[in-house]
Parts: sequence; C-alpha cells; structure tokens
Amino acid sequence: MFDWMLPDKHAIAILKKEHDDVKGLFNDFEKAETQAAKEKIINEAVRALMAHAVIEEEIFYPAVRQHVGSKAMNEADEEHHVAKVLIAELDRDGRGNDHRDAKFTVLAESVRHHIKEEENDMLPKAKELNIDFEALGRRMLDRKNQLFAEGFPKDAEHVMVASVNGRTDSPAAAAHRKPVRPAAKTKTHKTQTRTVTAKKRSRAGR
Repeated sequence: MFDWMLPDKHAIAILKKEHDDVKGLFNDFEKAETQAAKEKIINEAVRALMAHAVIEEEIFYPAVRQHVGSKAMNEADEEHHVAKVLIAELDRDGRGNDHRDAKFTVLAESVRHHIKEEENDMLPKAKELNIDFEALGRRMLDRKNQLFAEGFPKDAEHVMVASVNGRTDSPAAAAHRKPVRPAAKTKTHKTQTRTVTAKKRSRAGR
C-alpha cells in the first residue's frame, strides 16, 4: 500500500489532499436535499477541479511524465480532457439545464476513476523520482493562488463548448425538438397475398 505520510507541502501530498477534498464534495452532492445546496457544491467543485487540472498539467505532469511512462500519462491526459468537457459545460450552464445534476454525477464518476488510477499507479511511480517535491509543491500552490486571484485561462474544452454556444444534443433534447411520427404500416403477408391474387384475376379476365 502506498505510504501517504508525506510533508504537507510535498507535491504528492498536495494532490492527495485535493483528491480527498473533491471526493468529499461529490459525497456531499449525493446527500444534498435541495437544488440550492447542490448548485453550491457544483460551483465549488468546478472551481476546485479547474485549478487542480491546471497545476497538474502545467507543473506536476511534465515533471514526472518521463519516469511514469507514456501509457499512464497519455491515459491521464485523456481522462482530463473528458472531465474538462463536462466542467466547461457546467461552468457555462445555469439552473435551467435539466441535465445539470446528471452531468455533475457523470463528472463525479469520471473523476473518481481518474483519482483511483493516479493514486494506485501514477503517484507511487512518481514518488520514486529523486526531485525536490517540496519545491515542486510550492510552485503548485503559488500557481493555484494565482488562478483564484486572477482567473482561469481558457482551455480548449471551454473554447469548444463556447463555439457551439453551450448547446448539447442529448437524446432527450432531440426528442423534445422532433415529435415522433408513427411508423408507416407495412403490408401483412395476407394483404400481400390478396393483392397478388387480385392482379392475377385481373389479367385472366382481359
């Protein structure tokens, strides 16, 4: 089992604490009884996840990528991308979106899986590196403070969601837009047989 007994400012300890914090928000969301409480949690989690993604992608991932290996790191990159699409949609959507709670639930499932992968594989491998993890941690915390003070950079996922004006095309949304037309009736075998017989009689009577 991985030993999480690390100094508070150690880069891996910082990531582990952020993992625990966001998992706590997911648990709070599942227990929340009002939409207002859920909305508050969604907004807090979105900001936390955006900051977490930036410090990982800008600082932590580049420092450990070569040692951890391209397979694990490439999967982490793609898991970030999937989560950030949902984050961008949640960051834009308002309460009028009836998929908002469902979207956050799917985000929680995706992030929990990502956290499990990191904590079981990536972070134990990263800890083997002979680098100053506390100096790395200070850089991460400084960048995080800067993000909350000055704002978040527009990532590719926010740009993509903005380009379609926040519209999503779920099956439910499509069903609301396009009324279902009854399928055309097909001829039964008996009807087809009677039609063929009538045509034969018509030819015989000529």
